[in-house]
Amino acid sequence: MTASNPASAASSIADRLAVVRERIAKTCVAAGRDPSSVILTAVSKTQADEALEAALAAGQRVFGENRVQEAQMHWAARRAALPDLELRLIGPLQTNKAVEAVELFDVIETLDREKLAAALAVAMAKTGRRPRVLVQVNTGAESQKAGVLPQDADALIAAARDDHGLNLEGLMCIPPADEAPEPHFRLLAEIAARNGLSVLSMGMSGDYETAISNGATHVRVGSALFGERIAPLKPS
Repeated sequence: MTASNPASAASSIADRLAVVRERIAKTCVAAGRDPSSVILTAVSKTQADEALEAALAAGQRVFGENRVQEAQMHWAARRAALPDLELRLIGPLQTNKAVEAVELFDVIETLDREKLAAALAVAMAKTGRRPRVLVQVNTGAESQKAGVLPQDADALIAAARDDHGLNLEGLMCIPPADEAPEPHFRLLAEIAARNGLSVLSMGMSGDYETAISNGATHVRVGSALFGERIAPLKPS
């Protein structure tokens, strides 16, 4: 994200954050929920430093990143000064990046296979850090998308908790772009309920209100806060 007037860009992001927070609160009230029961995750992938600083200045402290290396570029130097910062990995994770992910993130939302569960357990033992974990469910059974299939979710949840001892607290999904999201949100909530999981990360810029109405505890919002996505950052 670039702008010729940094002050104007910061004001714009602050204004957008205020709008999204207000919409979250109104949707919660309409659904009979406490607004504090929904956490806004600002999707900061591909964003420039100015955008991150603007969001931080507006009080945002929970951020979602897609790639370990880009997240390191964004946050490694900022962590010490931000004790209340929460970083959430919301993109696919390769097993060879498990240690780096465990070292940096507070929550890993994209556990989708037992091999990764095993790698995360080893990484946690090695680093002494125990980030919370969500299982990503491919509710639309899309071949191009990460996530465990709905019919295999219960087995992965059990393996992650019982066999690998992960701190598993919930589920995440990304519904198909060309389908109504509500049935997917309901399916995720059903899987979570029968497995005793309380956290549901679902809903993005275009459908987070629908997600909240269906039980979302975390919504992942990017373009509604920062504007349209730009090209990923590349290390120098």
